[in-house]
Amino acid sequence: MSGTYLDYAATTPMAPEVIAKITETMQMNYGNASSLYTIGRESRKIIEDTRQLVAKTLNANPNDIVFNSGGTEANNSALINAAKQYSHQGNHIITTAVEHSSVYQTMKYLESKGFQVTYLDFDTTGHISLDALKNAITDQTIIVSIMAGNNEVGSLQNLQAIGDLLAEKEIFFHTDTVQVYMNEPIDVQQLHVDALSMSAHKIYGPKGIGFMYYRDTAKNFHSYILGGDQENKHRAGTENVPLIAGMQKAIQLRLENGEQEQKHFIELRQYLLESAKERQLDFEVNGPQTPELKHILNIYWPNHPSDINLIKFDMNDIYLSAGSACTAGSLEPSRILVDMFGSDSPRTTESFRISFGEKTSFKEIDHFLDVCEQIK
Repeated sequence: MSGTYLDYAATTPMAPEVIAKITETMQMNYGNASSLYTIGRESRKIIEDTRQLVAKTLNANPNDIVFNSGGTEANNSALINAAKQYSHQGNHIITTAVEHSSVYQTMKYLESKGFQVTYLDFDTTGHISLDALKNAITDQTIIVSIMAGNNEVGSLQNLQAIGDLLAEKEIFFHTDTVQVYMNEPIDVQQLHVDALSMSAHKIYGPKGIGFMYYRDTAKNFHSYILGGDQENKHRAGTENVPLIAGMQKAIQLRLENGEQEQKHFIELRQYLLESAKERQLDFEVNGPQTPELKHILNIYWPNHPSDINLIKFDMNDIYLSAGSACTAGSLEPSRILVDMFGSDSPRTTESFRISFGEKTSFKEIDHFLDVCEQIK
């Protein structure tokens, strides 16, 4: 890979072992997994072995894992299904103002269908208030959806406290774990999580594959993709066996290497911030001041507009993000930073996100800081 890539929270390059596994599966396991003959059963085994592996990483029932195209589909599917499932009990949903667009826009859709949605705010460290959540719950509340880890500032929410509260009140608990899965432990039983989402391309796997966990799927989840009986009748469509095999390999690699990677991310973060201080770069950290999601670091650089910085970084073969959405050719302020600091804060337009990966080196951090010194 040429250049200095510091945007692993956006997507990760596929691991060579994953590419090899996908290629091998494409060549050797071309049978339709719904077929009863040998090569079909071999494809089916890959799918079910992966399902067992995923379930083990979550302490979940394998029957509650549904393979799909990734986080966006998982979030849409879980939230829309749950809203229909519990609509007879109430019409109130609680989420945050800083969710990924696949949750945020689903909430806007549900509002258009008559549901009432409360949006909780982040504080300046990137966390919600548990008291605010408690106060927002009414006798009409049927769903709470709170992301496990924020993709822009790297904050982790207290899923245990949230899950304990919602289990006591028997409220459906959904969480977007796309940034957290295989970076932090997730036990759906201990945390009382009823549904969650995952995308393989965040853990060095292929794009276009992921999964949804939905508690008691057979009883509670009704597919809105109609057709065949694939995924235990929960998602019609011929399964993409090569991508599922690639996801399996990516998970196996994270189980082998993940702990060491997390230590590496902490070292990279510390090195970057200490070196920046030595170079008199006036960086300030947005969000948690100590590592939570260890691969994500959001930096406020006063008097350095994000859009201009991104161009300068790109011209020096450094690839990172402002954590903002590009709409109609113009860089919009980050919805997350606006919620944390207010729309008038310069942090919303003078910040950028660095996200580390397994291949990120201290030499690359030095190159990044060299360029910062040149453009300051």
